[in-house]
Amino acid sequence: MILKENQDLTLYNNYRIEAFCKRAFLPQNEDDFIELYTVHRDSKKIILGGGYNVILSKKYYEEDFLLIGETFAQYKVTGNVIEAEAGIEMKKMSELALAHNLSGLEVFYDIPSSLGGAIVMNAGASGSEIKDHFLRARYLDLDDLKVKEITKDEANFEYRNSFFQKNTNKIVLKVWLELISGDPVLIREKMDDIKTSRWAKQPKDYPNAGSVFKRPEGHYVGTMIEKLGLKGFSVGGAQVSTKHAGFIVNYNNATGEDVLNLIKEIQEKVYQEYNINLEVEQRII
Repeated sequence: MILKENQDLTLYNNYRIEAFCKRAFLPQNEDDFIELYTVHRDSKKIILGGGYNVILSKKYYEEDFLLIGETFAQYKVTGNVIEAEAGIEMKKMSELALAHNLSGLEVFYDIPSSLGGAIVMNAGASGSEIKDHFLRARYLDLDDLKVKEITKDEANFEYRNSFFQKNTNKIVLKVWLELISGDPVLIREKMDDIKTSRWAKQPKDYPNAGSVFKRPEGHYVGTMIEKLGLKGFSVGGAQVSTKHAGFIVNYNNATGEDVLNLIKEIQEKVYQEYNINLEVEQRII
């Protein structure tokens, strides 16, 4: 177990919002998780993976942070199955699949997420979701501090939702994904095409955490916001992207409060015009 005092969280969130926490724990194995919740059971803990889909709303946190990332990212490939710890990045997972001539994770090549985070929110794009390849997962149940396993049927995957998102007292530790054999040339081409397409449409010039809102049925969020003339609209250092209105970027040292206030403005204007309540896809901490 690695312990860091007064940890800078700027590099642990994709908005690159400056924030600090009093203590941060970086687990290196499953026993570390159990020890953490046994020895430090009474302290409130905030779990953070890659920080790709989160908004840090405070400048300083008294709570302990549990950072599940590069120190908990071991993997093994057996046939068509990749077994990996929750901290591994999805970019690395897609590259692993390519190296073993396995298809199915191409869409995740340029989706910033840890494996654990992808499972929790059932990440996906272009009609593909992580649930499509999910076999099972190991997780720590904080109710009894036992490590358990869950199958695909039990995980209750929905659009950007899962058993783990509904049960925040369960921590994803390890995941098994089943892929299919494929032509490495075609897999590589698909990965490159997906990346090129995303970079052409999405803002990469300023820090951001991807799509801010869930897509309401029958509507495109970016189109609605753009029609309201909100491209480039800003609150403090947070701005509606001039490239894609469905994104908020940190264009000038934004705080978490700036991002949240901008979200509120967008939600109010969209509701007034379309009578639609936009639901935030990102996790607010």
